[in-house]
Amino acid sequence: MPVDDLSKIVSLCKRRGFIFQSSEVYGGLNSCWDYGPLGAELKRNVKDLWWSEMTRRGNIVGLDASILMHPKVWEASGHVENFTDPLVDCKKCKQRFREDKVEVKGKCPACGGELTEARSFNLMFKTFMGPIEDSASVVYLRPETAQGIYVNFLNVQGSMRQKLPFGIAQIGKAFRNEITPGNFIFRTREFEQMEMQFFVKPGEDEKWMEYWKEQRMAYYVGLGIDANKLRFHQHVKGELAHYAKDAYDIEYEFPIGWQEMEGIHNRTDFDLKRHMHTSGKNLMYNDEVTNEKYIPYIIETSAGCDRSLLAVLCDAYREDPANERTVLSFSYKLAPIKLAILPLMKKEPLEGYAREIYDTLFKSTKYNMQYDVTGSIGKRYRRQDEIGTPLCVTVDFDSLEDKAVTVRERDSMAQERISVENLPSYINQKLGI
Repeated sequence: MPVDDLSKIVSLCKRRGFIFQSSEVYGGLNSCWDYGPLGAELKRNVKDLWWSEMTRRGNIVGLDASILMHPKVWEASGHVENFTDPLVDCKKCKQRFREDKVEVKGKCPACGGELTEARSFNLMFKTFMGPIEDSASVVYLRPETAQGIYVNFLNVQGSMRQKLPFGIAQIGKAFRNEITPGNFIFRTREFEQMEMQFFVKPGEDEKWMEYWKEQRMAYYVGLGIDANKLRFHQHVKGELAHYAKDAYDIEYEFPIGWQEMEGIHNRTDFDLKRHMHTSGKNLMYNDEVTNEKYIPYIIETSAGCDRSLLAVLCDAYREDPANERTVLSFSYKLAPIKLAILPLMKKEPLEGYAREIYDTLFKSTKYNMQYDVTGSIGKRYRRQDEIGTPLCVTVDFDSLEDKAVTVRERDSMAQERISVENLPSYINQKLGI
């Protein structure tokens, strides 16, 4: 039975050490979340798989740009002027709402009071660089990672001797002062983006747009996400961003409905042209084969790491009442813990032998493992199921005689007796990663 209520995911994440409310001991900070031990491992796996998918192609290289950038960057990109939400305030209860979320015009959805006229609110976090807090020292926390790629286009292209088409990939934090964040980690004020900007020759942009749509959808299916819960949503004329020629969202069917997980955009030459105009720096590409000079078009793939992780959690969640358990059926490559070593009882020499097996596997495999001796073996199986551990190795009293252990598979609960000598190769083959 799949998850039908996001609160079940929130509860599991806190109980099992995936995600905690930020600053919880002080009552929490709205829309900010901390990744616990298992959440940090899961998030690292999501990022590592994305990075590998992007940068092992031969024509995509990586970048790690600064969070703080020259304020002119955000003027050129249009964020200072256009990155706003229209807001209204209730004159009675003083609550604030986005204008497009108020169903009855002129009435507060909370108390029915009269609303103010809409006014624009910029979503960028503003701070100051240096000891003086004046207009000359204003800088912004970046609202997206893409601009760091655009302003480094020539630096990367020249230093890495890249020829078009080529891409620049980046994973990093971004910040947006959202007025209506919520739904757990789906919409937060501090989040992590996984973006790749692919630079192409004008006229070839539509071909590459189709290529990256296909590639990115296949990637999510490859993560083990149910293909029936994935779809494309094309932006119609009224939805298109001011820089976009065409845009598609990859949407996932969360418990809160179909929502965007990644955007794939044809940004044309808008960004490089704006930075070239504002900075006065020539950002044209010199094609040494055709002797042409032009501003490349950009196909952008922009994924939210936190949203991808939430989709993975929701898709993996299973309730199995027949076996009295909840399971996170992660693909093996995403599971934060790959293997658990479980002595049948907390008793010597059983526990000593189990520790010996754990130490041997720790040295001979590359997987994260847990050693768990607390509670009955049934409870420990259920605990590992709930955190998504693919394999459990049970060391029993027969193991002391026959030098074999019982390996239990998470989803099927099937058990197999394996010799300790063959255990490392068996686990490697079973996990297949």
